[in-house]
Amino acid sequence: MGRPWAQGRAALLYRDTARRLVLALKHGDRHDIVLPAARWMARALRPILPEDPLLVPVPLNFWRLAARRYNQSALLAKTLAAELDCDWCPDALIRPRRTPALDGRSRDDRFGVLQGAIEPHPKRAAALRDRAVVIVDDVMTSGATLGAATEACHASGASRVVTVVLARVAKDT
Repeated sequence: MGRPWAQGRAALLYRDTARRLVLALKHGDRHDIVLPAARWMARALRPILPEDPLLVPVPLNFWRLAARRYNQSALLAKTLAAELDCDWCPDALIRPRRTPALDGRSRDDRFGVLQGAIEPHPKRAAALRDRAVVIVDDVMTSGATLGAATEACHASGASRVVTVVLARVAKDT
């Protein structure tokens, strides 16, 4: 299954210290990690950064956001936008239905769970039209979440979609 985004980059491999950093940011309220993480992500993204991009974080469902109290991808996107001096839209995409946790699921299961789970925000869809979009997330495992977000951007008429994550899970070789 091919990736629906044009290009993508990861700042780190999701193992050892990088794994601990992502988990501390995601579940440990370690917002102090955001600035250095955004700088690493900017370094990884610059070679493929489209002209006049709009940075868009992967959304959380309302209930997950309420439980966690923040969207780590939005924190990264905001700081990354400041680092790169470009636009960002924290709510361009929504996740209207609850999806189960993806931990421990197969690649196919992940894609199945996320099929149609991310949509353009009805009041923000126009912001994506004819724009180069950079989707921002904390970690990429199978690419299912980034794929669903990319499809939502394309549905709103984004001209090009690239992705950037703090860390990606290394494929077994």
